[in-house]
Amino acid sequence: MKIFSVGQVNKYIKNIITQDYMLKSISIKGEVSNCKYHSLGHIYFSLKDETGALPAVMFKKSTVDGLDFRLEDGQEVIVSGSMSVYERDGKYQLYANKITLDGVGKLYEEFERLKMKLNDEGLFDCDLKKPIPKYPKKIGIVTAKTGAAIQDIMNIARRRNPYVQLVLCPAKVQGEGAADTIVSGIKRLDVMGLDTIIIGRGGGSIEDLWPFNEEKVVRAIYEAKTPIISGTGHEVDITLADYAADLRAPTPSAACELAIPDVMTAVNELRRLAQSIQSHMMKHLSIVSLKLETMSTRLTALNPAAKLEQQNQYLSELYDKMKLAINKKINDKKHMLDVYTAKLHGLSPTAKLVGGFGYIESGGNAVLSAQSLKTGQELKITLHDGTINTRVTDVPGK
Repeated sequence: MKIFSVGQVNKYIKNIITQDYMLKSISIKGEVSNCKYHSLGHIYFSLKDETGALPAVMFKKSTVDGLDFRLEDGQEVIVSGSMSVYERDGKYQLYANKITLDGVGKLYEEFERLKMKLNDEGLFDCDLKKPIPKYPKKIGIVTAKTGAAIQDIMNIARRRNPYVQLVLCPAKVQGEGAADTIVSGIKRLDVMGLDTIIIGRGGGSIEDLWPFNEEKVVRAIYEAKTPIISGTGHEVDITLADYAADLRAPTPSAACELAIPDVMTAVNELRRLAQSIQSHMMKHLSIVSLKLETMSTRLTALNPAAKLEQQNQYLSELYDKMKLAINKKINDKKHMLDVYTAKLHGLSPTAKLVGGFGYIESGGNAVLSAQSLKTGQELKITLHDGTINTRVTDVPGK
């Protein structure tokens, strides 16, 4: 069995393709994608349709006579050339020697022609762009009254700032007569004193978006006194309305976000900050209150009136103690007086003059013996309750 190298197989396939009469000179219709301009001037791209894709290359020498416009993704073109194999990669590709616009491609050609014309007139001059109001109150919208675009705008507006008033001027956004309704919508909204106008629609083919490329629409945008934001198609779609508008947005939703600041986020942030400030204030107030209470206590302690009150209380306590001590001393002295009185009473002669006893004296002298008395002698008898004067009538035993 004979074994071949990779290079031999690639070369064999290349010979088969290059010798095919039909593939030597062929024209292929398709949409340009993955278009890349090499620094040497070569153009690498792919042709695609709904069934597949075909790699292609156009060398610099072929672009001189075979290409009279700038090749870009999305263009519908007819490419003439030959099929061959790039042996190093084993990849077959179309080697283009002529590229022309086809159908939609003519729209691209018209797009470029009109863009150049209007640009030369100054309709796209950046110095003439009007600033978009930062905090709008009323916003006009020119788009279809049904569809995703208006729903997205309403939802975003409600979320970002529910207080903004939206004024819709319905318009056709594709097909015959669409440009006239867009122009009418811009002019009607422009005299209403609105802050901003949004024009646009969802994505689509270049044919669908063409009303936004028409000259009358571009001039209406340029002549409007109200700032206009254009949000047409998807992010990759660019219309002449985008160039003329004061601000371009990649989509209608993005246009709404550019027109309406996110007030609710700011409001929520302010609420959060207010709660944080209140929390810090309450904490600080609690600390200050505690300090105030401490200082008040210390001030109260240092207050002369408080000190005087304490001294008065202390003096009152001392008075009570002194009074108790004096009373105790008096009581003790009374007790001692009672004791001494009792002792003195016990030693007193008159103390014995009770129970029938008395003190007898005669001539001022105590009668110590009955035998010392004489009959008729005067006597003085002292009892416990008084004195009796008497005379001796009889002295027994004498």
